Amino acid sequence: MRKINIGICGLGTVAGGVVNVWQRNHKILAGRLGQAAEISHIGARRDHPECDTDAYRVSRDIFEVARDPNVHILLELIGGIEPARSLVLEAIDNGKHVVTANKALIAEHGEALLAAAQARGVELRFEAAVAGGIPVIKALTEGFSGNAIESIVGIINGTGNFILTEMREKNRSFAEALADAQRLGYAEADPTFDVEGIDAAQKLTILAALAYGTSLDASHCYTEGISNVSAEDIQHAGEMGYSIKHLGIARASSRGLEMRVHPALIPDDRLIANVHGVLNAVAIHGDAVGPTLLCGAGAGAEPTASAVIADVIDLTHSINCTIEGDKKSTQRGERPGHAAAMRRIMSIEEIDCAYYLRVAAADEPGALSKITQVLSEANISVESLHQKDPLKGAHAHSGETVPVVLTTEVTRESNLRSAVEKIESLAVVRDAVVVLRIESVS
Repeated sequence: MRKINIGICGLGTVAGGVVNVWQRNHKILAGRLGQAAEISHIGARRDHPECDTDAYRVSRDIFEVARDPNVHILLELIGGIEPARSLVLEAIDNGKHVVTANKALIAEHGEALLAAAQARGVELRFEAAVAGGIPVIKALTEGFSGNAIESIVGIINGTGNFILTEMREKNRSFAEALADAQRLGYAEADPTFDVEGIDAAQKLTILAALAYGTSLDASHCYTEGISNVSAEDIQHAGEMGYSIKHLGIARASSRGLEMRVHPALIPDDRLIANVHGVLNAVAIHGDAVGPTLLCGAGAGAEPTASAVIADVIDLTHSINCTIEGDKKSTQRGERPGHAAAMRRIMSIEEIDCAYYLRVAAADEPGALSKITQVLSEANISVESLHQKDPLKGAHAHSGETVPVVLTTEVTRESNLRSAVEKIESLAVVRDAVVVLRIESVS
């Protein structure tokens, strides 16, 4: 049987990691590959300063790789939507299997690309698109395939996790922690994609599609970022035994499927609450296996390369004789829609949750009772209540302001929102109420 040739498109951080790991571990990989395989063709506009590409054909037009009849597996590592989408479609049309690390591409166009691959008899793999080096897609589609997945709760954006960790451990503001993340290369000059939850929503969309058969459409995911999380709230949460983390949550119930990304308080004794810095973690709860936690590097050159190469190794075992002209493919279960039924995605107002509230109240008699009365009338039970020292000067809107921090028992979000609106209309309340959800992750 002929050797399987691998083409790489892009030669940035991840592609450079793939080349370096492949070269360093070639003897180990030779024993794990289902068939002999080698990198043969690289398409990139520029060279990578830390990669030796002398042994490979290098083209400045990435589409030359997709058209190369000697390439059997194409690695799309350029990122973004275009020209990545067109490149993948051309590679598929030319009968090539594709491996991608492109979460945006899969979250926005995955269904069409998977349908094209199936029609052509080739495979599209994307382990590296979610959580970098953590094999969460293989866990869902293989290791946990005998389970009904009850929930997926993840820290799936390392930039946001780094910022929240810095804010807690060093008592920094969001702006200060973000500036440090940018200095260290963890955040882009424009950090919106990470800090506003867009990246996490795309990743959660992929995981939910695999676990629950939902469509690959990130617009169905409720998305809230961390830019409004303050050091004050992180401090108050810590005093009560909680950490604030930016979570992606997919949870099934008889009423439908929750899909949401937002900051949340987690009890400090939960494993996922102790995942700090740029690390990612995904807690998966299956009806048979129970609670599990996968943790590791969610980004970076070599962790992501680890996932890309794992997909390549899988392909060398599964594609059998396709390079000899047999266009049949095994099409492993890495496809959305494999779940028993599509689930209705719930709106955020429908979820049931416990909540953290911080209210800036006037330091005057009866203010606290007026706030708790609104909650009582809404049938919202208060779990804990803490009245902090009065704020003065620049932190007070009129006279002295007392921060009132309370947590509630589980209630419907729509009910909580209505109560908060009434609290904010009280004359004794000086500012918008800060609301954060509380998650008890198993």
